[in-house]
Amino acid sequence: MAMYQNINKSLERRFIKYTQIDTQSDPGSDTCPSTEKQKNLGLELVKELLALGITDAEMDENGYVYATIPSPTDKKVPVICFCSHMDTSPDCSGENVKPIIHQNYQGQDLILPDDESIIIKASEHQDLLHQIGNDIITASGTTLLGADNKAGVTEIMEAVNFLIHHKEIKHGTVKILFTPDEEIGRGVDKANLKKLGADFAYTVDGETLGSIEDETFSADGATLIINGVSSHPGFAKGKMESAIKIIAEIIAALPKDTLTPETTSGKEGFIHPVMIKGQVEQAEAQFIIRDFTDEKLTEHAEVLRKTAEGILKNYSNSSFNLEVKAQYRNMKQVLDLHPQVLAYGIEAIERAGVTAKKQSIRGGTDGSRLSYMGLPCPNIFAGEHAFHSKQEWVSVQDMEKAVQTIINIACIWEERA
Repeated sequence: MAMYQNINKSLERRFIKYTQIDTQSDPGSDTCPSTEKQKNLGLELVKELLALGITDAEMDENGYVYATIPSPTDKKVPVICFCSHMDTSPDCSGENVKPIIHQNYQGQDLILPDDESIIIKASEHQDLLHQIGNDIITASGTTLLGADNKAGVTEIMEAVNFLIHHKEIKHGTVKILFTPDEEIGRGVDKANLKKLGADFAYTVDGETLGSIEDETFSADGATLIINGVSSHPGFAKGKMESAIKIIAEIIAALPKDTLTPETTSGKEGFIHPVMIKGQVEQAEAQFIIRDFTDEKLTEHAEVLRKTAEGILKNYSNSSFNLEVKAQYRNMKQVLDLHPQVLAYGIEAIERAGVTAKKQSIRGGTDGSRLSYMGLPCPNIFAGEHAFHSKQEWVSVQDMEKAVQTIINIACIWEERA
């Protein structure tokens, strides 16, 4: 069987083209996509898919790209989807990205030319130690690179190109889905799964070579509102109960050595204030609550509630309201019902000559939402590192392995059908 080869550096050229299209999403916008410029990449992808002969490639009004690779086999094979997001993080500029290829990397620190204070240090990026002899792509120092998730988009497109040109490779029907707004938590809000018509899916948005993730955080959002007592500050003695000060006391009283992002790792969850606003009379804080089980989420929300109750005992005329809303849930609860999805992903990685590493994500993916929408969807590596920062980097050779893994997944589902 033919194996994927990065002929004429098509992978790097494709990736560089995509990174130079600014697709930053905007959490302050309520449109879909949140920024119109995301559609520029969508239109480019549709154009390329149509040029490959994929007749149904299209982008809908919300910026979602759909396409189908028909099956060349007579077998009845489950329909598999590969999904990546087109937007880049609002945390760091994605405008005028200037990708640089550092060929034949030899373990040195990478000093980025447009801002020499931005240094990708081998001592701080452990995965660089595994990249000796490989080609590393970075940005130039003033922007993020956009490997999150244009590495995944590139890898899917390279796999599509390969399967279209190698009709002898047997696979079932393969669906492609490119989404907007993943970075702001809205990546599959308007995905049309009926139109997509897939049975199982894989997001291509993971980090380290060989990683496959079947578990994400479960996530809640919490809004804490404090109703204080306002009075003229010149005559406030014994009357004023400042909501601003009360909410500050509550945040200060939350655990510091546990239950915070700064002090947790692995399977430990947290309560994290992400926004605060207010006046003397009323103040509001927004929190995100994260852990791997629903029970733990409930416990953490209770810590927040009890802390607020404890502080409010000192303010007899003030009150609080805590509202907790579910955001997304650990996809493992769904994927455990379909063990073959993960098993075939692991086998596909191993067939690419890479050791598979099963991991949990301290975050969410489009896959966790898709899994609960009825499309079981683990996450496989794209090779992106230090994302959401000017130090973002990706290895060409890791991306090549991701392309081969995607092809292998399609083949394994056909073999087992």
